[in-house]
Amino acid sequence: MITSQNIMRHELVGLEVEITHSLNGDLEGIKGKVVNETKKTLTIEDDEGNEKIIPKGSTTFHFTLPEGAKVEIEGKIIVSRPEDRIKKRFRKYW
Repeated sequence: MITSQNIMRHELVGLEVEITHSLNGDLEGIKGKVVNETKKTLTIEDDEGNEKIIPKGSTTFHFTLPEGAKVEIEGKIIVSRPEDRIKKRFRKYW
């Protein structure tokens, strides 16, 4: 089960996400569902079906977990290939 303590070791695809801060101000406020993840980007599909590719390194994300809890993650912490991030050990950042 995915929780705020182990979100770094789980798949992000399928989670609801909102961008709360970005060096590119145009990206702030974008929300939707994560549909793809690469080493340096997340692809987010909004309510209208539009997909936006968001860089991880300069962005802060608010993920909504299946039980409704919200978790804030700085993108620079999750910059890695998804399959490598799941194996990686993380210090507690929150």
